[in-house]
Amino acid sequence: METGGGREDELWWWAASSGQLAAGVVLYRRGCGRSGAAMPFKAFAISTLFVGAGAAAFAGALHASGIHTVDDMKQTGKCIRRWIKVPPRETN
Repeated sequence: METGGGREDELWWWAASSGQLAAGVVLYRRGCGRSGAAMPFKAFAISTLFVGAGAAAFAGALHASGIHTVDDMKQTGKCIRRWIKVPPRETN
């Protein structure tokens, strides 16, 4: 069964984002443990979870707003520039 970009399809982006954010917060609150030997690895892993959560949330927002291709993004940029009354950009 193929979804046409409906609500079920958009839910996965938000589930991934909130899952990564929750895992990052849990690992951050646990601290570095008894020995600090694994602290650099754990800090990198936690920051990766936070960055991944932000990226998944951004991708979900783009998907929910109907922006699926670069051309859609360019069209949205043109609309925003027209709305704020800024002259169009010159593209080559």
